Amino acid sequence: MNKRNMLIGDFGLLMTAFVWGSGFVAVKNALDSLSPMYIMVARFSIATLLMGILFHKKVLEINKSDVKAGIVIGLFLFFAFASQTIGLQYTLAGKQAFLTATNVIMVPFLFWVFSKERPDKFNMIAAILMIVGIGLLTLDLNYGLVLNKGDLLTLLCAFLFACHIISVGYYAKKHDPIKLTVLQFAVVTILSILFMFIFEKPTLVLVPANGLYEIIFLGLFSTFMAFLIQNIAQKYTTPSHTALILSLEAFFGSILSVIFLGDLFNNSMILGSSIIFIAIITAETKWSFLKRNLETVENQLKVKGER
Repeated sequence: MNKRNMLIGDFGLLMTAFVWGSGFVAVKNALDSLSPMYIMVARFSIATLLMGILFHKKVLEINKSDVKAGIVIGLFLFFAFASQTIGLQYTLAGKQAFLTATNVIMVPFLFWVFSKERPDKFNMIAAILMIVGIGLLTLDLNYGLVLNKGDLLTLLCAFLFACHIISVGYYAKKHDPIKLTVLQFAVVTILSILFMFIFEKPTLVLVPANGLYEIIFLGLFSTFMAFLIQNIAQKYTTPSHTALILSLEAFFGSILSVIFLGDLFNNSMILGSSIIFIAIITAETKWSFLKRNLETVENQLKVKGER
């Protein structure tokens, strides 16, 4: 793989992780003036429209089988984002970033249920680290372990994202990923509109006076462009690079929440976040990049010895 292209791919993934991390801050700010369902309607309608325009030829080729797959995936995506957005009203953005990221650790265990393929030792270690990390992240020195409503909704969101990942993996083998993306975005938009009218006080204001910049950022960058950049960038780098770099989403979300929202992390929360981050890297990469680096050093020493 061309080294220059790999660097470009890695940079694209880094930008994706940064944008996704900053999305937690954008949603938190938007919640000050907008309802959770309105935020979802706005961000996903923008993303659906742009995807439809950019890939209009593929949209015209969508068939009944594609629609069925898109609905299943879209249901998981909707409820994942709904629980995440609603949950963010009751918890810190930085804390939610790390709790959401635990979905990558849940995936192998959910996949085990359906495929009977047992998770490896790295997944087991990551799961143990995740439990310890969540405990420390939600530890209140005065009241002990405290999972508030926002934390519980976020863990539900992580579980649903894990289900979404597995469903995408299943249907992407038989359907065009672009078609599936357009369809699931459309499903989330439609369900968000329905839930907004059923459970919230609906608003007919298309352009909100407050939260406009956050909505544009979430729809254009955090949903539409991040997806495109991720899919393009992954072609030019390795799977281990992809997993490692995208895991930085939680790190960026936490740092940006401290800088822009004034979130305060005590020592226990910092330690818990660090352990969850290590768990994510363990599950995603199995530390293969360290093994390759060690092999490279050994080969270099061997060459020098031969000289």
